[in-house]
Amino acid sequence: MHNLLMLLQAESAAAALNSNALLGAGIGMGLAIIGAGLGIGRIGGQAVEAIARQPEASADIRGAMILTAALVEGATLAALVFALLFK
Repeated sequence: MHNLLMLLQAESAAAALNSNALLGAGIGMGLAIIGAGLGIGRIGGQAVEAIARQPEASADIRGAMILTAALVEGATLAALVFALLFK
């Protein structure tokens, strides 16, 4: 009986660790997505302001904006993958 009780306690401890890992991964993914959304929103807003001030440089500004947004999205995707892999 004692061995069965010890086995059940070990399984519940492992389940608690797994649920905490999933919670941490979810929080990490949420923070990464929120940060990327705020960052890309700021990139877009600043690019629109820059194009309004210098319309002749709109092609260069647009290209830099798209490149920067892609880099932010890539970093966010890496954060999501790491959160899922290392939970």
